[in-house]
Order: sequence, then structure tokens, then C-alpha cells
Amino acid sequence: MTKASVRDAQAPLRAQYKSSPQSARITDHARTAGKDPGDPFHSVVEPMPGCGVAFPVGVHRAVGGRHDAPTPGDILCAALASCQDSTVRMVANLLGVELEFLEVEVAAEVDVRGTMAVDQQVPVGFQSMRCDVRLRAKAGTSPALLEKLRLVSERCCVVQQTLHQPPPIHTVFHM
Repeated sequence: MTKASVRDAQAPLRAQYKSSPQSARITDHARTAGKDPGDPFHSVVEPMPGCGVAFPVGVHRAVGGRHDAPTPGDILCAALASCQDSTVRMVANLLGVELEFLEVEVAAEVDVRGTMAVDQQVPVGFQSMRCDVRLRAKAGTSPALLEKLRLVSERCCVVQQTLHQPPPIHTVFHM
């Protein structure tokens, strides 16, 4: 891709979203299904229904599963890692920063006593997450430009900002 490819791809969208703000609202989807609803340890997730991509989901051994497939926590980490990666790539492209190396690693820590109702004082959910972004830009890239890349990438990463300020979640059971 050329240096201006992100700018070129986004220019008509920016104009559209300025003139028609409601058109900027999108909805992402995911769906699960399993071959055996009686299997408490395995399912399959399709991260974009109809895209033809689906992968197995397992349960972590810390809560009794086999951890023989990515767990929902692994998938949450993957969502943050992939969003941060793509955001850094796009922002670097917009700023004219030539990346020579980029790797994003995410780790999340949870005390499973909460989800297993072993200790009611322990919250259910991850207690901390760490996102390590390792990058190398072309020699001679100014430190000020790299700092701008960092700041804008953190601000514009949808998954990271969602985790910082979670939206309300409405769960409906259809029985």
C-alpha cells in the first residue's frame, strides 16, 4: 500500500460522516454455536456471521475445562491485540511513519474465585490487562512523531477505549 492509502480510503468516509453523522454508526456481530449443546467445555464462535470464518472455543483449565482451544479470555485479548495492531498501522500510515516491526501482546489477569463463587468478595472479570506494543520505525523518525503515534493510537483503538469505558450490556435470554 502507498503512504496515502489510509488517507485516500478514509477521505470519502470522513466527508460522509461529517454530512451524515448517523451513517457513522455501525454494528459488529459475533455468534456462537456448538455441535453438541450438552458439551459444557466446547463451542464455536463465528466473529462475523456469514464471513465463513469460525473457530473453536474452549474453557480454561482454571475453571475445570481442558483449555484445548482459545478461551473467551484469550479471544478478548486477541480482540485488543488485533485492534491495537491495526490502529497503530493505520495511524502510522496517516502520520507518514514507516514501520519496520510491529508486535502487540496482550495479557489479562483474573482471579477465578469470583466466577466460581468460591469467594463472594472477588469480582467476576479480569482485574487487570496489559497491552505491550513493540514497534520499530525507520531510522531517523523523530521521537515527537513516535510519541504522537503512541497517543493517537491509544486514543483511537476502539477495543481499548471500550475496555476503559465499558458500555451497558443488555442480555436477553430467549427461552
